Amino acid sequence: MTRTYRGRFFEDFSLGVTIPHGPPRTVTEGDCALYTALYGSRFALHSSTPAAQALGYQRAPLDDLLVFHIVFGQSVPDVSLNAVANLGYADCRFLAPVYPGETLHAMSTVIGLKENSNRKTGVVYVRTEGFKEGGGRVLGYVRWVMVRKRDPEAPVAPPEVPTLQDQVAFENLEVPEGVKVTAQNVDRLHGGSWEDYSPGDRIDHLDGMTIEEAEHQMAARLYHNTARVHFNQHVEKEGRFGRRIVYGGHIISIARALSFNGLSGAFRIAAINGGAHTAPSFAGDTIYAWSEVLEKVELTDRNDVGALRLRTVATKDRVCEDFPYKDSEGRYDPAVVLDLDYSVLLPRRWWLAPLSRSSS
Repeated sequence: MTRTYRGRFFEDFSLGVTIPHGPPRTVTEGDCALYTALYGSRFALHSSTPAAQALGYQRAPLDDLLVFHIVFGQSVPDVSLNAVANLGYADCRFLAPVYPGETLHAMSTVIGLKENSNRKTGVVYVRTEGFKEGGGRVLGYVRWVMVRKRDPEAPVAPPEVPTLQDQVAFENLEVPEGVKVTAQNVDRLHGGSWEDYSPGDRIDHLDGMTIEEAEHQMAARLYHNTARVHFNQHVEKEGRFGRRIVYGGHIISIARALSFNGLSGAFRIAAINGGAHTAPSFAGDTIYAWSEVLEKVELTDRNDVGALRLRTVATKDRVCEDFPYKDSEGRYDPAVVLDLDYSVLLPRRWWLAPLSRSSS
């Protein structure tokens, strides 16, 4: 009997099975500081307890993406330890703030399976949920990941691919309980307001960030993400790319941090509608990003906070002044590594203009 754990291979997954993840993770101020050191995120809500308290938070909460990565990391040993690549996300809702000192745990349910034609790998679809200890859900999302088969000849169940919504409905976006933007506290966010943006706006975030080998591995370790493709060069030198790949969430966090230049008022990510890692990233790549405003809506029963649906595109080793994306045939520019569709909350300066009760 072996005592070592090799992780699940594609043929080990069964549709409908729920997998509890462990161990639980108590998050600390140290986690927040290390996250800031890795990405340099400057959003006021996560940087300043006085700013957070002025808005109605208990204190400065964890960055929304840090919560996402920790819950994601808890699922890795059970879902994607033998992954070739994480492929995409959908239907992700951020439900409640998380504060240092709170403990998170997670579980995933298998909602889809599809063997690839080469029979060496298959795609696993899971719905993962994160919970506070004694405090309800904080996060829920779907992701799909390409996982190796242990035995290419092993029989598998017929394919089952879930139907996923294009976006999280705006009426389902959560504004944390007690949060209120007023004329007296809006300047605490040190950024633009909802009124400053229009659908179709494109924003080049200008700055670039070069990925260091030590940093992307440190980030994966911070999240307890043990996927071997991020760490083991001895094995990966014989693999698909010949080197370790960067955890896709690392690119998301870089892009979000870069987006401060142009979207500094976007104080909370409320949902990830969909996302794709369109190409792998490696140490030495320099990441740039640009964003487009897809939609702008008022929230039901709120005049102090509005929502923007954004597309943020990250590239490697290519500046974004001409907004690289897809060509006329729908093919991504070769430099694009991330296509992320998400919704953010921004403060409204409602006391300066009457409500229009319109959406664009």
